[in-house]
Amino acid sequence: MPSRAKFNHQPHARVLLVDSHRAGLRARCMVLSEEGHDPTGVSSPEEALQLLAAEKFGVIVTEYKLAGITAADFIARLREVAPGTPVILLSGYVDALGLSERSTGADAVLMKSASEPNQLTHTVSRMLRMKPAVARARKPAASDRAAPRKIIRPTGTGD
Repeated sequence: MPSRAKFNHQPHARVLLVDSHRAGLRARCMVLSEEGHDPTGVSSPEEALQLLAAEKFGVIVTEYKLAGITAADFIARLREVAPGTPVILLSGYVDALGLSERSTGADAVLMKSASEPNQLTHTVSRMLRMKPAVARARKPAASDRAAPRKIIRPTGTGD
């Protein structure tokens, strides 16, 4: 009987990591590199924005606690500079602060914990597989909001 090889295609891509804690940054870069990704780590939001102006990345991973800017504001800037690029937010305070995708603008919010390496690699791969859908689901930029839109409503709603 022929063996059935499990199809386990994991998309690999360049991943930008933003974290002021160098040890955590190195560890996450190592974990993602072992999974076949090409990680680049920077220690500040400013460095990340400068790098994104010149280079493209498949996924951006950022720490919640950033110097000089809130995570939500930084994610909004990332959306301007790298539209359609999925953003993963990491924090040790997810529950305490009530952080969610909706409250932060991130595509995924992960709690720092012992299971973080596995969750991070899984989420990066998931974001890469979903990237076209993530880009389509993204809210339009402020400059696009003034443009007229065709409103499509589901049938049978009575509206």
